[in-house]
Amino acid sequence: MLAGLAPARRRLLLVLLALVVAAAVAATVLVLAGRDGGAAPAAPVSQEEPGPVLLVPGYGGGTGSLSSLADRLTAEGRDASVVALPGDGTGDLAQAAVALDEAADAALARTGAESVDVVGYSAGGVVARLWVADGGAGVARRVVTLGSPHHGTTLADLATRVAPGSCPEACRQLATDSDLLAELNGGDETPDGPTWVSIWTARDETVTPPESARLDGALELEVQSVCAGAQVGHGGLPRDPLVQAMVVAQLAAGDPVPLGPADCARLGG
Repeated sequence: MLAGLAPARRRLLLVLLALVVAAAVAATVLVLAGRDGGAAPAAPVSQEEPGPVLLVPGYGGGTGSLSSLADRLTAEGRDASVVALPGDGTGDLAQAAVALDEAADAALARTGAESVDVVGYSAGGVVARLWVADGGAGVARRVVTLGSPHHGTTLADLATRVAPGSCPEACRQLATDSDLLAELNGGDETPDGPTWVSIWTARDETVTPPESARLDGALELEVQSVCAGAQVGHGGLPRDPLVQAMVVAQLAAGDPVPLGPADCARLGG
């Protein structure tokens, strides 16, 4: 076809064909980029500029246990608020993560800050992880989990077997073999974005075994590794003065701070 054209027309047609090919290649690149997540990852969140603190309740959504921790953080000069979970706090943990996302957007708009810190108590720590995995990494500076069943709890296992009618969706999602936890723990347990801290007690009677609160890649702080005689159980974590002091220390500007027996007296243990 090209052989029958005048030289000038042939050159013009070749230029047009080259432009079409270039456009097609560019479109393919854009499609592939969209499949891989679209835009390039956001720049790391600054660890030196703490923003507002969002506290995420555990299973059942009760806010009372976190109120004293929020008050302690406020007394330390932080903007702290407890996130209200949808319904009675026993539904889909992914929907709770949506509520956390909305609370983060509102806190950033209200304060003008560039990032938020999150403290997730019990199942609230799993909610925080779901939120980070679903886009929260771009605005999360620090995530601290308190006694969170990152690998499930055998109490939920028991409930699903013995009384399944009394084990709502969030309960089932916290079983050790749940699909939600399997997916969440199937890759990097602490994805890039925030820095991570897991605080837990060896005397936990709700998250069983207590070691389920371990989070690969996080700064691990068993309360008894700081104060060996600490008697705090699962329900007392948010109110315990020692644990509160540990949370305050971990939410300060800069990177998370390893703590040990030498810090016990200073932290009030």
